[in-house]
Amino acid sequence: QVQLAESGGGLTQPGDSLRLSCAGSGRTFSSVAMGWFRQAPGKGREFVAAITRGSTITNYADSVKGRFTISRDNAKNTVDLQMNSLKPDDTAVYYCAVAHINSPSPRPRDYDYWGQGTQVTVSS
Repeated sequence: QVQLAESGGGLTQPGDSLRLSCAGSGRTFSSVAMGWFRQAPGKGREFVAAITRGSTITNYADSVKGRFTISRDNAKNTVDLQMNSLKPDDTAVYYCAVAHINSPSPRPRDYDYWGQGTQVTVSS
């Protein structure tokens, strides 16, 4: 059974940094892209970032470009999201996901597996 488990969320202040991690089990994901999405209260699921299997290509939402960095470790079956210069608008539940293609797609339908999510709250 494939499982994805996110960690690293929490309450932080504007301007601070957080690092989210996602560990996969049940199969290896080294042949496909992985990504991060988020969902704020009352809003739909939003693409944040994605990365190809070899980490050669990354894709970011405009709202996080220059502040967030996605990375992966295929040996550990993990994908991380380093979030810097956090803003209150970054408040959301963050989900990691595994695609069925090797493309850093922003479309949720390109992702087969999803974690349960981790809450990130940015507030002063």
